[in-house]
Amino acid sequence: MNALIIILAVLIVAAVLLVIWMIATYNGFIRLKNKIDEAWAAMDVSLKKRWDLVPNVVETVKGYAKHESETLAKVTAARNSAFSAATPGERIQKDQELTGSLHSLFALSESYPDLKASAGFQGLQEQLSRMEEEIAGSRRYYNAVVNRFNTKLEMFPGNIIGGICGFERRPLYELKEDKEREAVKVSF
Repeated sequence: MNALIIILAVLIVAAVLLVIWMIATYNGFIRLKNKIDEAWAAMDVSLKKRWDLVPNVVETVKGYAKHESETLAKVTAARNSAFSAATPGERIQKDQELTGSLHSLFALSESYPDLKASAGFQGLQEQLSRMEEEIAGSRRYYNAVVNRFNTKLEMFPGNIIGGICGFERRPLYELKEDKEREAVKVSF
């Protein structure tokens, strides 16, 4: 009789420990998922600020570079499509397109010394530069949290709970094209 009670007690303790482990693992996933959502929201705020600033930069450049309509149209189109993306993956791609078109816009300013000397343009350029630094910081934080989440999701035994609960890998915010890795020469 004592052996049966001991075996039953061991089984109950093992079951309780298993349930506690499952709850802790699930809560860890939820904590990381919420941090990813928080990081995405912070980055989204920074992207929105940049999105609001871009029309001012475009209008300032328009006054100096009337015949550069193709570059300005690309910036405007990239800006408009950046917020039309529904998923984080699409949003990452659209934001990269906007970043590339902004590089073209600022490289264009090299051809217009009056534009480079304009106090309004310099102020907008400084604001946009601060925004880009803020966005870069947000991307780093987002990627760090996503990396922790994805690692936990792929490693045993977290992959068991992750699979049962339907958690899926989250996309990293990374460059898609090799040309984006090259240093951009922009001097003002």
